[in-house]
Amino acid sequence: MLAYIIRRAAQSVLVLLVVGLVAFSMFRFVGDPIDNMLGQERTDADIEQLRATLGLDDPFPVQYWNFLTDAARGDLGISFRQGRPVAEIIAERAPATLELAAVSGLMALLFGIALGVFTAIRRDGFVANAIMTVSLVGVSLPTFLIGILLIYLFSVTLGWLPSFGRGEVVRLGGWSTGFLTSSGLKALILPSITLGLYQLTLIMRLVRSEMLEVLRQDYIRFARARGLRDRAVYFRHALKNTLVPVITIAGLQLGSIIAFAIITETVFQWPGVGLLFINAIQFVDIPVMAAYLMLISVMFVGINLVVDLLYFAIDPRLRADRGDIRR
Repeated sequence: MLAYIIRRAAQSVLVLLVVGLVAFSMFRFVGDPIDNMLGQERTDADIEQLRATLGLDDPFPVQYWNFLTDAARGDLGISFRQGRPVAEIIAERAPATLELAAVSGLMALLFGIALGVFTAIRRDGFVANAIMTVSLVGVSLPTFLIGILLIYLFSVTLGWLPSFGRGEVVRLGGWSTGFLTSSGLKALILPSITLGLYQLTLIMRLVRSEMLEVLRQDYIRFARARGLRDRAVYFRHALKNTLVPVITIAGLQLGSIIAFAIITETVFQWPGVGLLFINAIQFVDIPVMAAYLMLISVMFVGINLVVDLLYFAIDPRLRADRGDIRR
């Protein structure tokens, strides 16, 4: 187990280095931040001085190495646009994105598993077929279009929910939350549905498929032959084995929620790190863009590592296979 953890951790570090290198290389082609930081009356001396101050005149390997070493110490650089530490800016925006991702992920898990089990058990029923038909919307339509449709229906037509912003927030130490205000909770509904709908439908369809496969197994027939009730068969035996392969996909999808939040935050003008990244692209704010992509990479790799370890821990077949390989 320890050797497996060390090997996966080493692979994760290698992935982060490669992703950081690719992301940092792309920024050389998005524009020159000097154009946005100096006015039209700038001189060549002003340009050279600012390049030296920002370290943009260093060779690319030196810039990348400085970025990695500073990031390892928690220093993500200074924003070219705001002139403030990037870590401080991201810390201000992170609560909005994390709360949105948490609500979306919880909704996707709870409703995805529940609806997946229901549609598998009642697979020939009218309600189950209707749910599967409606779920095609979440899989087929792009996220931004779902958000626009929800805004038109619930904000413009019905006027029930706000169409943009985070609402009123309350600060608890260094954390700002909208969970404690009515306007904050209302503002969270539409973005969380928009962000979590694709993951919900994907998890639901996966659970349904795995549940139907498990229900065909011999041990389910034996459980029925022993006289166990349907509830015990479905939830004590079938569901437990259904969730084993679902963990990997669900974990990766929950990690992708934060990355997909860029589109949702743009549509709803949600003041999170995704909207911060979009604004950074417009102003060629390279430190903010690099920090955002590295943080997303760390989250993806970290979640993937945790999922792999959980999968290894709960599935005895993997441990048995590794034991057979060693022998």
